[in-house]
Amino acid sequence: MNFRLTLLFLLVPFWANSQEDKSYRIRTIAFYNLENLFDTENDTLIFDDDRTPEGKDHWTEERYNKKLDNLSRVLSEIGSHKSGSAPDIIGICEVENRKVIEDLIHHPNLITKDYGIVHYDSPDERGIDVALLYKKSVFLPTSSESHRLLLINDDDQRNYTRDQLIVGGLLDDEQFFFMVNHWPSRSGGEARSKPNRMAAAKLSKRIIDSVQRLDTDAKIISMGDFNDDPNNDSFKKILKTVGKAKQLDSMSLYNPMERLYKKGVGSLAYRDKWNLFDQIFFTENLFNPKVGNYKFWKANVFNAPYLISQKGQYKGYPQRTYAGGSYTGGYSDHFPVYMYLIKPVQGK
Repeated sequence: MNFRLTLLFLLVPFWANSQEDKSYRIRTIAFYNLENLFDTENDTLIFDDDRTPEGKDHWTEERYNKKLDNLSRVLSEIGSHKSGSAPDIIGICEVENRKVIEDLIHHPNLITKDYGIVHYDSPDERGIDVALLYKKSVFLPTSSESHRLLLINDDDQRNYTRDQLIVGGLLDDEQFFFMVNHWPSRSGGEARSKPNRMAAAKLSKRIIDSVQRLDTDAKIISMGDFNDDPNNDSFKKILKTVGKAKQLDSMSLYNPMERLYKKGVGSLAYRDKWNLFDQIFFTENLFNPKVGNYKFWKANVFNAPYLISQKGQYKGYPQRTYAGGSYTGGYSDHFPVYMYLIKPVQGK
C-alpha cells in the first residue's frame, strides 16, 4: 500500500533535509503474545488440561470462539491508523498448535488478508509455540528454521521451553529475515530465572551472527516476548542492543523499544509495575539503508482503549481472558507491539 507522508523538519531526524511531499510504501511489522490460545481438545502429550471444557478454566467452544473474535480484531487493527491495513508480518506466541493459527487467520476479520503461516511444534511442556504470519501478496518465504534452546534446571533435568524461529524471504523485492521469540519466563523470580534468558539471548546472538556471516548486509528483524526489559543484561550485555542513533555502527542492533521504556511505556503490568517485555529490534542497515530500500520509521505499543481494563482490581492493565482465576472474556495479558518500514515509490 502506498502512503502519502509529509516530512517536516522535526518529524524524524534522519529525514531532516527532505521537506517536500513524497509518496512512500509502508509496511507494518507486529508482534502479539496471544495469551494461551488453546483449542478445546485434550492433548495427552502436553499440559493443556486446564484449557478443556472439563478443566479448571472451563474452556468451551463458546469461549474459544470469543477469543478468536477478540484476537482477530486486534490483529486486523494494529498500525492501521497509518498504513490503512492489517500488519504485513506478524509474530505470535502462546499458540497451542497449527490448528488454532488456522482458525485465527480464517476468521472473518482476517480471511481477506490471505495470511500464510510458518510454524513448528516446540518442546514446551505446556505445548505453546511461536509462529510467523505473513501476507502472501507481500512476503515470499524462502527459508525457515526452528532453533532449540537447551536448558538444564537445578536438578540436572531438561527444562523444556520454546524454540526460536527464523524465516528468510522477500518482502516485496528485498531480502529480509524475521525472528520470533518467546524467552523463558520469570517464574521463581527474576534473579533465579535470569540465566535462562541469558542463554536465550546467546542463542539469538548465534542465530543472528550465523546469518550475518553468510551475508554481512542481511536485514534482520527480531521480535518477541522476551520476559526481559530493554535495559536488562540479556539485551545490553549479550545482544548489545542500542537505543540511540549516535551509538549505532554497522554491527549494531537497534532497539526502538528502549526509548519507549524510558518514557514509562509498557506492554504488560504486574503488581502495579509496567514492563516492556514485548519488543522488536533490528540490524543497523534498517536505520541507515541503501538508497531506495526499506527503512525504519517508528515503533510503538498498540494499546487501544478497548484493550484496557476499565474497572476493578486490574483497572488500567491489559484486558485479559482470565483475571484472578475468573473468566473475563478479554484479549491478552500483553499489548501488541509494532514498527513501520517505509520506502519511497515512484509517481503518485
